[in-house]
Amino acid sequence: MRRRFALAIGLAALAVTMACSSAAPAPKPAARNLLLVTIDTLRADRVGAYGHARARTPNLDALAQGGVAFDRAYAAAPVTLPSHATLLTGRYPPGHGSRDNGMRVSADAPTLATIFKARGAKTAAFVAAFPLDHQFGLNRGFDVYGDRIPRAADGRLESERPASQVVEEAIAWLRQIGAASPVPPARSNPPASTPAPPDPPAFFLWVHLFEPHAPYGDPSSGRPVADRYDDEVATVDREVGRLLAALGPAKADTVVVAAGDHGEAFGEHGEFAHSIFVYDTTLRVPLIINGPGVGAGARITGAVTLADVAPTALRLLGGTMPEVDGIDLTPALGGAPLPQRELYGESFAPLVEFGWAPLRTIRSGRWKLIAAPKPELFDIDQDPGEQTNLASANEPVVRELEGRASRYSGADLNAASIGGEAAERLRALGYSTGSAIRDQSAIRNPQSAMGRADPKDRRELAARIAQVTSGELTGAALVSALEAIVRDDPRNGQAHLRLAYARLQAGDCARAEPEFHAAASSGLPSADIYLGLATCLGRRRDLAGAERALNEARRLEPDNASVTANLGLLQAEKGNLPAAIQALSAALAIDPTLHEARFNLAIAYAKAGRRSEAAAAARELLDRLPSNAPQRSEVERLLRAVQ
Repeated sequence: MRRRFALAIGLAALAVTMACSSAAPAPKPAARNLLLVTIDTLRADRVGAYGHARARTPNLDALAQGGVAFDRAYAAAPVTLPSHATLLTGRYPPGHGSRDNGMRVSADAPTLATIFKARGAKTAAFVAAFPLDHQFGLNRGFDVYGDRIPRAADGRLESERPASQVVEEAIAWLRQIGAASPVPPARSNPPASTPAPPDPPAFFLWVHLFEPHAPYGDPSSGRPVADRYDDEVATVDREVGRLLAALGPAKADTVVVAAGDHGEAFGEHGEFAHSIFVYDTTLRVPLIINGPGVGAGARITGAVTLADVAPTALRLLGGTMPEVDGIDLTPALGGAPLPQRELYGESFAPLVEFGWAPLRTIRSGRWKLIAAPKPELFDIDQDPGEQTNLASANEPVVRELEGRASRYSGADLNAASIGGEAAERLRALGYSTGSAIRDQSAIRNPQSAMGRADPKDRRELAARIAQVTSGELTGAALVSALEAIVRDDPRNGQAHLRLAYARLQAGDCARAEPEFHAAASSGLPSADIYLGLATCLGRRRDLAGAERALNEARRLEPDNASVTANLGLLQAEKGNLPAAIQALSAALAIDPTLHEARFNLAIAYAKAGRRSEAAAAARELLDRLPSNAPQRSEVERLLRAVQ
């Protein structure tokens, strides 16, 4: 939900504990730099190098042709933050602590950034979406962590930004450190007094791109989902090409790793989007490594995990990664066979977001087990689509693999509540409904795990929720879907909240208010509930009720700029201009980009007869608004009136 202004609008018996990287001495590195490009929600089978005939991915394909592509690479979780934490730490989610979006990565886990920083390299990251915001812990070790997502022209708080903007920032940083500067033309007889240009510093750059994430393109266009998804993949590929071109001569000294963080489901197994289930539609990802010390055009068909990326990348640059679950793949890059081992994966999103049982998976030899109240066992050599559950016919295998899954993690979770503005921005991207947050004891208590719903038994409901949160439904179709969800899952506070806002936007406060109250009763700790209630109460001039609602919102989120601004608007409605000015100024101190608060501050100054301060506020707002913002004309009229 966006922020709103209330009153204005065969089993391998291997140890599963963490193991240190191989003690063998690291080879002399052939490269100095590492560029990690992660593409959110990218299925392997939608890339040309992985066999998609209609793909428009020439840059990813060229990386694969000049390097090594892994045919069977798997995420450790089908969720953005945990998967990226695995990429950067080499640890599975139980080892780095982030089990779902919004759950902070452990400060004790070394990352690629902390290790490169300790080696004296320049480090930077530029990310495209809020699940990777610095507050969740992946910023450690980076000199620069570019996660600033600008507001829309109307001041709404966004949760993502386009790949072009992220890549532009990354290129600017490369130029700043001298890594993207063109090589001066060589002279046949350079003057003896001309010193050679200094080598640019070694660097680690991580760039995260978000485009293939739902909604794909313009859902209202009526074009098929698959076509719109391919369009967004093509957009990302074009930006990858621009980033690689900007490296210039530095590319010769740079290992490039390109990977998806997880896949996406388009109805396979009854699933849409990602995060709940752990079938390979959402776990299999493209993984490409290119650069010095990497063979050209090789394909590796053995199973690998994204936990292998960090130890492998560091070995290519002459280092080692301590205490990892992944392994160093450099022998395989040189043609050696991969060792037999098991791979772990999980999704705790069913537990954290819905209160259902989590799903854990072990991949060992021909077998893949999904540990759940009703376990699933697949012979993935014969059944790569995971269509035939062989659990009942292979109970000893199930028991063995369930035991091994439990050595990584049990089905319980000691989770801190994810609340406040972070939860709301995650919900805007279709994550973290908050249904289970109301009962943390159910998350922590292993005994309660026995009675949790198997996500497979909620498959149809999960699919409907995913279609709603993906942004693929709009208008009457969205309202109809939300009504069905709250009918079938009456404790789903997220669905009640979305339905309330859909009715509010249609001007139907009479039907919106009960939905806001239902969202509150579900235990959803959301200030947006009370902002919405305040809107309805304000429209019918119940200012006392609106003030009570806003005070509850402030209790939940005392540092929320939108709540503070709305309290200022309420004071202005009551005629208390000094209190309005104080609250609106406080909101802008928290968040200077809250444009509507600044506009209302200028109006409050004007009504209070403080014309020079009104003009100053209006001028600052004009300086901050984009040149094409539709609000500029109204601000200019106000400025003319007070000058």
